[in-house]
Amino acid sequence: MVDKIRKRDGRIVQFDKSKIANAVFKAFLATKSEDGKRAEDVANQVTEIIKKRIPGIPGVEEVQDIVEEVLIKNGYAAAAKAYILYREKRAQIRRAKQFFVVKDELKLGVNAVRVLERRYLLKDESGNVIETPLQLLQRVAKAVALDPESEEEFFEMLVRLEFLPNTPTLMNAGTDLGQLSACFVIPVEDSLVSIFDAVKHMALIQQSGGGTGFSFTHLRPKGDIVRSTKGVASGPVSFMRVFDTTTDVIKQGGKRRGANMGILRADHPDVVEFSTAKSKEGFLTNFNISVAVDDRFMKAVVEDGEYELINPRNMEVVKKARARDMWDLIITMAWRTGDPGVVFIDEVNRYNPTPQVGQIESTNPCGEQPLLPYESCNLGSINLAKMVKDGSIDWEKLEKIIPIAVKFLDNVVDVNKYPLREIEEITKANRKIGLGVMGFADMLVQLGIPYNSEDALKKGEEIMRFIQEKSHAASERLAQERGAFPNFPGSIFKTPIRNSTVTTVAPTGTISIIAGCSSGIEPLFAVSFVRNVLEGTRLVEVNPYFEAVAKERGFYSEGLMMNIAKQGTLAGIEGIPDDVKRVFVTAFDIAPEWHVRMQAAFQKYTDNAVSKTINFPHDVDIKEVEKAYMLAYELKCKGITVYRYGSKIEQVLYLGDRIDKYVSADTEYAGGCPAPVCPT
Repeated sequence: MVDKIRKRDGRIVQFDKSKIANAVFKAFLATKSEDGKRAEDVANQVTEIIKKRIPGIPGVEEVQDIVEEVLIKNGYAAAAKAYILYREKRAQIRRAKQFFVVKDELKLGVNAVRVLERRYLLKDESGNVIETPLQLLQRVAKAVALDPESEEEFFEMLVRLEFLPNTPTLMNAGTDLGQLSACFVIPVEDSLVSIFDAVKHMALIQQSGGGTGFSFTHLRPKGDIVRSTKGVASGPVSFMRVFDTTTDVIKQGGKRRGANMGILRADHPDVVEFSTAKSKEGFLTNFNISVAVDDRFMKAVVEDGEYELINPRNMEVVKKARARDMWDLIITMAWRTGDPGVVFIDEVNRYNPTPQVGQIESTNPCGEQPLLPYESCNLGSINLAKMVKDGSIDWEKLEKIIPIAVKFLDNVVDVNKYPLREIEEITKANRKIGLGVMGFADMLVQLGIPYNSEDALKKGEEIMRFIQEKSHAASERLAQERGAFPNFPGSIFKTPIRNSTVTTVAPTGTISIIAGCSSGIEPLFAVSFVRNVLEGTRLVEVNPYFEAVAKERGFYSEGLMMNIAKQGTLAGIEGIPDDVKRVFVTAFDIAPEWHVRMQAAFQKYTDNAVSKTINFPHDVDIKEVEKAYMLAYELKCKGITVYRYGSKIEQVLYLGDRIDKYVSADTEYAGGCPAPVCPT
């Protein structure tokens, strides 16, 4: 009787014949000769040979050798070849992982292990990794849980990769640093003391892995009088350079790239200088910038009227300007450089949950989290790729995960170690959390729904409505147990609720790489591409759902995958059925209108905002960018960010237009904006 098997790492575990049968069945499936009975028969033969040939405990490699032998002996040559190729692929992955000196019990992808090793896993004073991915998740679950039952719930949710929190929680939970929030907004008032206090506060936050947002609207314009010195003010853009340089210094010793959002209102006299600031390559590289436009400005744009430019020092009107001219400048610069984006600031404040506390003026670096001065927020995302069962959405599973995720994020508010007293006070007073999603594109392909379709828009709206309703209900139940957020009196809520905001759709970046799914609500960025894992080490990655369909329908080959990797998309490639091409569309296959409409579909049922990059091909007409900005306004998005491919010299995604002729992505790119300024 065979009852034990030796794993490659030396562990002795229970022998499970069904794993052999399952592996053989997949080999038959890959060769279009699907047959469960034959797979079971092969597994039986393998087991009998092990009994006769190996007196002690067999090793995994020995068993796999016997599987190959039995497949060939029975005349299953094609299945044997598929099995051998799969085995070799797994061996390559194991060899690649050895570079990172990480023991991976979760069987994650090579790039996921690389990202974990680089950013998340604890290290000793010499820089040696001292924990495994599994231990990381145990550390996080234990640190965030307030009781043993919650710890078990949290761990099971994390280890199944059904939900992951934002990067600082993964990095810092259970450590001395203990700063777990991703998003911060720091006020900048019109004085040197306030400006350099903000720089200091930004440095402390970024050192711990957080991202920072600022409104520079209160700073007096360039050329204005400085009474104390009788000198002349240098304006908001000049001070932004100080923030940018500080971020450069801080990120050298940090685990995470520093990222900022800089916002200026359209009625600030320096708005033209601000909007054109990033036209010079390499200037303000650690900033995303957005112009805050209000309803009055947009009305003037639509009606081709004028609007007032106001000096924030004394609130006097400096001059009037044609709104359409300013709007056209914003569009032109967005086409040229990807900046500025636009924040529809009145739309943001219409949904401000605590107007009695103050008005919102800024957001976090990617725009999905509007916050009051000194406020912070912690985010987490449900992996929708894991919420599909038998070709349909598993609503029961999704409903089970939502309250656990809400409780997790609410706990973070309490266990967090805040970098400043002011941040702790307002964060605990409002208790904002942001539950979002990732893997939406993966869900769509599993459902057989093209991203650029009415069905996809309906599905996105349906999913986010469900998450919104269930997460609010969970927060209301927590309010009954733990109390409503302290600023509840005077808020927009009638029923006590634990968190003043509950949902946010964030760009999930590296956490979606760890989870092995698509980023946020972005479409696939490529079906097959080359990943730059290490210098000199490049691996071909193929979308696993496409690979499965290709094998099931009999058109899979290594040559085809490499051919697809030359352009990333399936367009124009022969031998792939049209219905498959229709479902596996990529970001640059999709007209910008669908990107904006998808953002709006999710925004309809999201408390905070939705991060979404509106991708454009390099040769897009500037009028198309203007259409996207105006559509975002009409559909009541809270902001918009666009990226025209190639509009920046340095990118983290290349579409096979370089010497190597393959679509290539950097280690931490998961989708969305392919410029390095976009944080992950």
